[in-house]
Amino acid sequence: MPKTLVITPVKDSIETTLQTIEAIHQADGDHLHVIYNDFSSPENKAILEEKKTTFGYELINLEDVTQTPSPNYNLVLQMAQQKAKELNIPLIVIESDVIIWKDTLNKMLDLSRIAPACGMLGAVTTNEDGDINFPYLNFKNEKQPLIDTSHSLSFCCTLLSPDLLRSFSFQELSREKDWYDVFISRKSKTLGYKNYLATMLPVIHKPHSSRPWKQLKYTNPVKYYFNKFINRKDRI
Repeated sequence: MPKTLVITPVKDSIETTLQTIEAIHQADGDHLHVIYNDFSSPENKAILEEKKTTFGYELINLEDVTQTPSPNYNLVLQMAQQKAKELNIPLIVIESDVIIWKDTLNKMLDLSRIAPACGMLGAVTTNEDGDINFPYLNFKNEKQPLIDTSHSLSFCCTLLSPDLLRSFSFQELSREKDWYDVFISRKSKTLGYKNYLATMLPVIHKPHSSRPWKQLKYTNPVKYYFNKFINRKDRI
């Protein structure tokens, strides 16, 4: 029986995706890794199919499940919640621009078991030099190793506890949104759970590698906000 269900939603960005996959494959412990391929290009789909044998993950191509165009994060979370509940294990979301360390998954699991009333537990994100980066810049001067936070946790590398998964159905997730980390973080708190950020458990984050258009936020803000509000991209 695996200790956790680890999921990675994938939309192209094959270079960082393969780095993420390899790091999870090398992690200590028995963890079930499922890739949800959200309408990547045929070329990248073929690479994901080819690498299954090498890295031992399960691959679900969402084009076999739905006709709804990407992003399908709500469907990914619904399918993953059902699988985690059947196995009665935590769900860990690791996005395709994150690189973990060998002990990351086991340490997240151990912390979630001893942290009181744990709903969610996130690993702090850093650049390759070890400096805290987006989306946790507001914690860059934090000295506590484990923070009970009211801030929303990103799904960069975050554990959702079995208790939280049993407490409400992800079928409730709005189809009007694209991303759900803010909603689920708030729902966890509303249900009486605590959300923790582990600042002593860093993972490398390469922000927006899977959604390059979001780099416009820093290089061309006008075009970024046009996409966000007029084209209704990146709804949270």
